[in-house]
Amino acid sequence: MFTFDIDEELKLELVAAKHKKDIFTLTTKDKVYLGKWLPWVDQVEREEDTAAFIQNSRKRFAEQKSLEAVILYHGEAAGIAGFNRIDMTNGVASVGYWLAAEFQGNGIMTRTVKALTDYAFVELSMNKVEVRAADENRSSRAVPERLGFIEEGTIREVEQLRSGMVDHVVYGVLKREWEATGS
Repeated sequence: MFTFDIDEELKLELVAAKHKKDIFTLTTKDKVYLGKWLPWVDQVEREEDTAAFIQNSRKRFAEQKSLEAVILYHGEAAGIAGFNRIDMTNGVASVGYWLAAEFQGNGIMTRTVKALTDYAFVELSMNKVEVRAADENRSSRAVPERLGFIEEGTIREVEQLRSGMVDHVVYGVLKREWEATGS
């Protein structure tokens, strides 16, 4: 099972059945907040929906296609982060993340994405890590910007949200760039 200690406050654990209640509670408690940027939130109505997410995530992890982990902040579930897509053939990992509102402003996501980027380059031997975020989601976009990812472009009208179709800004960093900055 995947576990990754980021620092004394933060840890990542591969999503598992033991996390079902915590993930469900975070998702439903913050449905309005999270639903602004995450299209799947409105489909989470029962703990069984979260159980299905966990089961699918573990299957995709076993196939080396993705990695979804619970963010534990002082031992408490705070959100989800990981690789939405791992392309072993081309050496590209796409980072995805969300954080419950009550945990915002503690540097959690920046430290988490930094750790995931390190993991992608060192443990998975990736050549590139990317992050995609809705154009107007300034909080989400600030994470790769703080970490020195390069804004590579915009994919137009790529995701349907409550507000309508949104563009995604794509950020990327190559292994050699990451190593050169000493990140």
